[in-house]
Amino acid sequence: MVSPIKAISRCLKSGESFLIASHSSPDGDAIGSSAALGHLLQALGKRVVLYNESRLPKPFSWVPLPCPLVQSIPDEDFDWIISLDCGDKPRMGEVLAQRFGIKGTINIDHHLGNPEFAEINWVETEYAAAGEMIAELADELGIPLSGDLGVCVYLAIVTDTGSFSFGNTSPRTLELAAEILRQGLDPSLFVSNLQNQWTLSRMKLWSRVFAAAELHCGGQVGVIHLTQEMFKETGTSSEDTDGLVNFIGRIKGVKAALLLREDTPNLTKISLRSTGDINVQAIAAELGGGGHKNASGCTVNAPIREAEQVVLEVAARLLSCPRNTHG
Repeated sequence: MVSPIKAISRCLKSGESFLIASHSSPDGDAIGSSAALGHLLQALGKRVVLYNESRLPKPFSWVPLPCPLVQSIPDEDFDWIISLDCGDKPRMGEVLAQRFGIKGTINIDHHLGNPEFAEINWVETEYAAAGEMIAELADELGIPLSGDLGVCVYLAIVTDTGSFSFGNTSPRTLELAAEILRQGLDPSLFVSNLQNQWTLSRMKLWSRVFAAAELHCGGQVGVIHLTQEMFKETGTSSEDTDGLVNFIGRIKGVKAALLLREDTPNLTKISLRSTGDINVQAIAAELGGGGHKNASGCTVNAPIREAEQVVLEVAARLLSCPRNTHG
């Protein structure tokens, strides 16, 4: 039986046109792995289209894309449509999900619970990022991780490992980073591009959020809230919240961090983070979401405070902790 990486490598070499897509509201791994695969295909002389139903987030405007990121799918037939970093088909958005059939499709992902919805599926949860998997493809195809390809892979692994601080950081991850540095990546320039993207408005938003932080479950669960009023009053958007949830986990005694974002008056997006053996994916999965053991998310059809009660009930039960609040 041919391994998925060899099967995908053959498809990349034999095909001529490719549509690459990742999940909506893309993060660093989604952008980095998609762009990296685009560079890889262009090195093979292939035609590439990068698609996402969401526009490129402003904090990633510096990323060297192989071609523009489009929000509409060209009216043409592609040899292969490739899904990257998507835990299930709906995360690509309704338009592409309807077009994404079985034949001529590839699914490359590292999320728990991926239902393997493509003709060729390469789903391995031990990878820290989808970008790590693209690096494996580059190695299989004999293409070095230099230039823009290296930058994009590095973006994927840095963001999905919390700059190599999360529990998903493995020796392979660090060895991959070292290889990209050997190929010429400037870490100082990279960090400047990645981190020095803040605005004063973003800082004011974060200060408001932290000022209203709460502790629940005997201090084991930290909770922060983002409302539409906060965004309006500070002139910010959801793009200004990247990485915010990780900071509440720095409070001593907190085992799980929750960020509740009010998307509409009756729709709340929840991001969950943890460290060590605390499995927040189980919390998200019970509410119809998913992700990784230490980083997951879900959506609850309820106002933000009602959604908070729902997720805290699940968290208290799964963490076996008291439901009280303080802080």
